[in-house]
Amino acid sequence: MVDQARARRVAERIKVLVSEGLRTEVKDPRLGFVTITDTRVTGDLQHATVFYTVLGEEADREATAEVLTAYRGRLRSFVGRGLGIRLTPSLEFVADALPEDAAHLDDLLRRTRERDAELAARRREAGYAGEPDPYRRPQDQDDQEPTAGA
Repeated sequence: MVDQARARRVAERIKVLVSEGLRTEVKDPRLGFVTITDTRVTGDLQHATVFYTVLGEEADREATAEVLTAYRGRLRSFVGRGLGIRLTPSLEFVADALPEDAAHLDDLLRRTRERDAELAARRREAGYAGEPDPYRRPQDQDDQEPTAGA
């Protein structure tokens, strides 16, 4: 039986420990500005997937991925000491696509705003296809008084 609450607590603790381990255990200059965004743990607590983002260019992301792969064992030992559970989960580092998704959404929003502005400009320039008031009656009918007998 899987205890989801425990798995969430362990995942949050692993997130904190990996962040701390990156700061204290990893002394590689190739490590970029890394942010641990999320951690997910399997129900049996045997495997943890750590999602991260790196600030910088593609070369920085690649170098950071290499460093994280190289220091995976040391970070797992650090997490194991900090967790205090019987079995330490294996760690898998996955680059989070959050920044790319956010950039894509920003681009979509920008294009939508441009199209809205273009439509608003066209709407201001547009006129009626026919008469402005299609229900307008001829002038001579307005001047006549309705007859009471009719």
